[in-house]
Amino acid sequence: MSEHQTVRVDLDDGIVVLTIDNPPVNTITAALREGLSAALDRLATLSGVRAVLLRCEGSTFCSGADIGEFSGPPKEAEYRALFARIETLKVPVVAAMHGTVLGGGLELALACHYRVAVPGTRLGLPEVTLGIIPGAGGTQRMPRLIGVEKTLDLIINAKPVDATEAHQLGFLDEVIEGDLKTGALAYARRLLAAGAAPRPTAARSVDPATATDAAIERLTALARKLYPNRQAALTAILAVRASARLPFDQGLLYENELVNQAKDTIESRALVHVFFAERAARRIAGLPAGEGRPVRSGGIIGAGTMGGGIAMCFANAGLPVTVIDSTQDALDRGLGVIEKNYASMVKRGRLTAGEQAKRMALIRGSLDYADLAAADVIIEAVYENMDLKKAIFAKLDKVAKPGALLASNTSTLDVAEIARATTRPADVVGLHFFSPANVMPLLEVIRTDASGPAAIRTAMDLTKPLRKTPVLARVCYGFVGNRMMEGYAREAEFMVLEGATPKQVDDALERFGMAMGILAVFDMAGVDVGVNVHKANAQHYPPDPKYYQAEIALVEAGRLGQKNGKGYYRYEKGDRARLEDPEAIAILKARAQQLKMPTHAHTEQEILDRCLFPLLNEGFRILEEGVVQRASDIDVVWTSGYGFPRYRGGPMFYAESIGLKTLLDGMLRFRAQFGPMHWEPAQLLVELVRKGSSLSEWEKTKGATP
Repeated sequence: MSEHQTVRVDLDDGIVVLTIDNPPVNTITAALREGLSAALDRLATLSGVRAVLLRCEGSTFCSGADIGEFSGPPKEAEYRALFARIETLKVPVVAAMHGTVLGGGLELALACHYRVAVPGTRLGLPEVTLGIIPGAGGTQRMPRLIGVEKTLDLIINAKPVDATEAHQLGFLDEVIEGDLKTGALAYARRLLAAGAAPRPTAARSVDPATATDAAIERLTALARKLYPNRQAALTAILAVRASARLPFDQGLLYENELVNQAKDTIESRALVHVFFAERAARRIAGLPAGEGRPVRSGGIIGAGTMGGGIAMCFANAGLPVTVIDSTQDALDRGLGVIEKNYASMVKRGRLTAGEQAKRMALIRGSLDYADLAAADVIIEAVYENMDLKKAIFAKLDKVAKPGALLASNTSTLDVAEIARATTRPADVVGLHFFSPANVMPLLEVIRTDASGPAAIRTAMDLTKPLRKTPVLARVCYGFVGNRMMEGYAREAEFMVLEGATPKQVDDALERFGMAMGILAVFDMAGVDVGVNVHKANAQHYPPDPKYYQAEIALVEAGRLGQKNGKGYYRYEKGDRARLEDPEAIAILKARAQQLKMPTHAHTEQEILDRCLFPLLNEGFRILEEGVVQRASDIDVVWTSGYGFPRYRGGPMFYAESIGLKTLLDGMLRFRAQFGPMHWEPAQLLVELVRKGSSLSEWEKTKGATP
């Protein structure tokens, strides 16, 4: 009957169907709010209306609010007014949901009188993962439907529930089998036949028995456990608890006050920054227009831990993949590990046995490089040895079809040198996966000066079906993540030689928010692995006799990490819990005495500053050199692949949040204490502090590096 850019109004035998169509995921943008408001204006002019059905076109009901508005003026008043118009309609209003209904999308449905959804619909209030709380009535309406305790479980856990669970919780009225629109219209007609009236959520009261002190205590402990160093979940508890004591309108105003306070926190700004940084990382500046080549199949060289994990990525994406190894034993062992990994997923309910069989059928093993002749992309995943990798690429050059993407999974070696082993360097890139490759989201895509646009685009496009978060970088030692980790790890090792215990160092880093302390990471990866890398690449490090002597001392004493039960820590057989070990501390002390290193007590602040400042400083050097396109790409690398806390925004965001002068002053302080070998500030950092400028201002004047 009426059209608007985002909302259509149709009348079906007394039932007005409001159809939202705001692709791709029906985000509640300003335009959509305007469209809904116009539709409600139109609705008010119609006669004979007995009910309203709110539905969406496309793959999902409204997926949520427009995160892009978070940095602008508050919009909550617009949501409150719009949702109140829906809730106060004088006829029953039914929300018909499908797809992923999160945040503002679910809050819109809560303002309707009745809610239905098809099986498979996922519904949730995940706002705390962005450092805020539901701000469009969710903290006040949901408790009126399911109580305070269940609402807070939903908000704090931040995990969507399916339609069946939503029905059991009590905020979904019916699960619709079959076509959603047909079923929802039938549901609305049944309501009318039964004489059902409007049922505004706001008119309900909250059961005070769901807000006991014991429940709040449990939920507060849960919030602190799940979100250390963060406030949003604790703020949500304040808002939801208020629903049990405040009238609805006052509760909304209190929610509004709290959500706008939350938006101004570094926590929220950091999380929103990372959200958009991950999307920006896919945009490639300066690349000619055109599309990547299609990838329908892949090949992997090496059936070890990394090769097997990459093969799983392809199979999980529904892409057939051929895995090559040099011996049948190695190949069988690798394929066996893949099968065990899938079997474990079945056991944990992550996969069905049928899905396991389907994925395993996509993975083929071979000893013959000729079996890669039809592959669209071939990824070499053998150990870090330049001669071996060049020999492999020379073979691939002969068997791969024209236009195939040839990639090395190297973490440190020069991809350009590897590419020169072929006659087609334009088709060669680095694809640095992180272990375990089938789990970790980050993928560093390394371009050489010779990498062609089609190869770069193909590599970036491939990250979508593989479900990876890509960052494009140029060739340098260690690329982005491992290069920045050098100084971070170096200072951790220096400090345990100076008298700090491994636990003291790792605990400080973990309290800061790192997913795992760096010394525990070395134990997990293998202390000997780090020693081998540093010995093989000694030319890249300053001539410091103390450099990585802590790990060398441990390896010389036979301490390799978790794999043999002793490294920086001690481990019981079959248990990864790390235990302090006087023997390790004695070995480190003896090596420090050999090196004549002075010892002193380390404060937690010194540990953090000495580990983090070199990491941040190296990020500025990477930007100076044009290794990445933008500063936020560095943040994506570290939050997606190295356990840097997302709520601190990544290294470059964090540097600006503490103040660039604070970072520079720290670098200069440690330079005065330890000398310039490791503590020379990046020139870009010095320049920005001198000018009183910021990274964003520098990027605007410089332009993104292609």
